[in-house]
Amino acid sequence: MNLWNNNTEIQFFTEALKNFATPEQLFYNLKRGYFAYISKGSDAEGQTLQSRNSLIGQFTEKWCKTLFEPIAKELGLYAVNSVVCDELGLMRQSSADLAFCTTNTINQSHENIKLLFEIKMSVVSNYKFTQSDEVIFVGDYKQHKGNPSLLRSDSMLKAIGKSINIRVSGLASAKIPIIVLGNSPITDNYQKKVDFLKTSGVIQGFWSLNPNPTDSDFIKETQKVGFQTVQSTDIILRLCKELVTTNMNYFSSMISKAKLGEIIRIANEENTDIAKAEKFLTLIRG
Repeated sequence: MNLWNNNTEIQFFTEALKNFATPEQLFYNLKRGYFAYISKGSDAEGQTLQSRNSLIGQFTEKWCKTLFEPIAKELGLYAVNSVVCDELGLMRQSSADLAFCTTNTINQSHENIKLLFEIKMSVVSNYKFTQSDEVIFVGDYKQHKGNPSLLRSDSMLKAIGKSINIRVSGLASAKIPIIVLGNSPITDNYQKKVDFLKTSGVIQGFWSLNPNPTDSDFIKETQKVGFQTVQSTDIILRLCKELVTTNMNYFSSMISKAKLGEIIRIANEENTDIAKAEKFLTLIRG
């Protein structure tokens, strides 16, 4: 299966128009015609478009499941949409968009969840719906006024907030990696933030599944790889395998240097590196 591209977005519009949506639900109805976004230098003519959000959200969740299903299978797991887990604060109203699990059910215990994905994807480029019922490419995201996917600040904040909510749910979340999936680059002002979130262990990465969102320059990867643009499904498999097979532990604390030194001294008395790590985690969590 191909990664995200302009043809994927045209497929979304074509299927939606054919099966359940009107042009007015998917496009701005401007004097110049139906457009997915307002081009830079053009007027919105007083219009806002909200009806497309839920439709593209459903499409991207199913699309990601289809993309990740063979990867999960190769790892001996299932790719499951809308996962609910009370122990992780994942209720039906705020379920996990996608997860790798040991069982193929929506309701999961935390032990069965091996990898969590939060999906923040949208229509990236601009398109025109013509009188002959065709959807044609108009320009990339730099040529319109919209802020799609990870370029949108509130999408980033929602993804970060949900991930933190999972992390503070308790020890149940300590071993589960969290990845945010997008189909756009990030903005300059989020570069240090995503790298800090990765190095601090809150989120294990922001991945764009759109290798070529524009022909001009864009942020492909941050310095500490908190964000990266994925170039192939082979890379996704490698990254997912590393996350699933590495026995990671999240820990966070704010204590005095004296207390930290005491914890390190006690943990160092153990015989092996793993035993030292386990002792350290036990002590730092109080």
